[in-house]
Amino acid sequence: MKSLCIKTNNTNTLEYLLNELDTTKISDICFTTKEFKHYKNVIIHYSGNNTEGFLKEISSILSFLVIDEFENDLLNRILMQNYFYFDTKERNKILNICFDITIDDFNSIFEKKLNTLSKIFFEYLCNCKSIVLTGFINFRISKYLDILDEIASEAVNHFIIEKEYLEFVSLLKLYISTQPNNCNLVHIIYSNSESVLLDEYKNVIKVDTNTFSAKYLSDISFSSNDYTLNSLLTLLPKKICIHLIDNYCDEFIETLQLIFENRISICTDCNICRLYKTTYKTT
Repeated sequence: MKSLCIKTNNTNTLEYLLNELDTTKISDICFTTKEFKHYKNVIIHYSGNNTEGFLKEISSILSFLVIDEFENDLLNRILMQNYFYFDTKERNKILNICFDITIDDFNSIFEKKLNTLSKIFFEYLCNCKSIVLTGFINFRISKYLDILDEIASEAVNHFIIEKEYLEFVSLLKLYISTQPNNCNLVHIIYSNSESVLLDEYKNVIKVDTNTFSAKYLSDISFSSNDYTLNSLLTLLPKKICIHLIDNYCDEFIETLQLIFENRISICTDCNICRLYKTTYKTT
């Protein structure tokens, strides 16, 4: 017979463990709870012959417990310790980005976390009959915390880039609001992340790709159309009509909408749109 004792004072943790043990597919186990001086104890007895399988199942249950019940607090702790220079509101935004990163590559990241934790728990339970969950989580899951630290670091980078992006957009909006318009209308023919500029008489406007004359570019790259943005900020038209040949609004178009706001209009079906749709199809 193999017996284990899991110690905790957390009511939610206790309920989680009991629910998981109650629905486990492994037979030949029985479990009970007893409260001693310092901890509430979940005592598990296994009378079957597959001890390794039993320990792997318990390790899996404990791994899911950490991910489901403790990961949020562990990420918060990492952000507090390593990125204390951000205020509470900023750290909350970074925490949300951590969740977005995990969701974007859920299967890969989740499997990596689960496998790491399962291995840690399994190796420990092979040699020990009792586990104090709080102490174990605080001191014995460093490889799992390394994964969370990588996620937090990536989230911080995303946050800083987004913050710089918004600050740059704000500066450009302020610049536009304080400068006179240099023309009435500019058309942007936009297809496959490439731009063609037309003036109000539908003549092509040459986009200056000389880096030294691109006064309004930042270190942040929005897309391959940075020089188009620079030309628009030089021309400062009263109105900008964007003709979406592919009917697709990407990051660059969204950036233009943020910067120029109500000066922007979107078109997908006019004489210019139809002309350039035909032109792009034949090229």
